[in-house]
Amino acid sequence: MKYLIKYFIDFTVLVFLYAFVFFRKWRAQGRDVLLVNTFMYAYLSLVLFFTMMPVIASIPFMLDHPYKPMNLVPFIDVSLRRGDFFRQVVLNVIMTLPFGFLFPLTWDKRAKFGMTVFFCFLMSLGIELLQPFFDRSSDITDLITNVIGGVLGYGLYAIFKPVTFWVLEHLKTR
Repeated sequence: MKYLIKYFIDFTVLVFLYAFVFFRKWRAQGRDVLLVNTFMYAYLSLVLFFTMMPVIASIPFMLDHPYKPMNLVPFIDVSLRRGDFFRQVVLNVIMTLPFGFLFPLTWDKRAKFGMTVFFCFLMSLGIELLQPFFDRSSDITDLITNVIGGVLGYGLYAIFKPVTFWVLEHLKTR
C-alpha cells in the first residue's frame, strides 16, 4: 500500500497538470487539438509510468544508491541471450510507436520524418539518462529500439495520414 501511494502522488500531479494547465489551453484551440494533445499527454504519462515512476517520492533519494552506468554495447543481451531479450526489444519498439504517430499531429502537421525521429531520440535519451537516478538500468539497446519504434510509428502516420486528417477535420466542423 505504501508503494502505491508513491504512484498515486505522481498520477495526481499529472491529472492536476492536465486539468488546470493543458486542458483549458487545448480546448480553446478546438476539439481536434484537444483530442490529439490529450492522447499524446496520456501516452507520455504511460511512458513515464513504465520507465521512471514513482518520480516525486523518489526525488529525495535519487542519490542514495550507486549510479548504474548505461550499458553502451548494443544488443549485448540479445547476443548473449541474457534474460528475456526478445520481449524487451519488442516492448521498446511498441512503446514508441504512438510517439511516431502522434508527434506529427501535435505539431500542426508541420513535423516531418526527421523532426519526429529526432524528438523520439531526445525523449528516449532523456529517459535512459534519468533512469539510473531512479535506481533503474539504462541501455543503448533501449535507445536504438525506441527510435526504431518512433520510425515505425511515423510510417503508420504516413500511411493513415489521409484518414487521420479527415477525422480531425470532421471534429472541427462539429
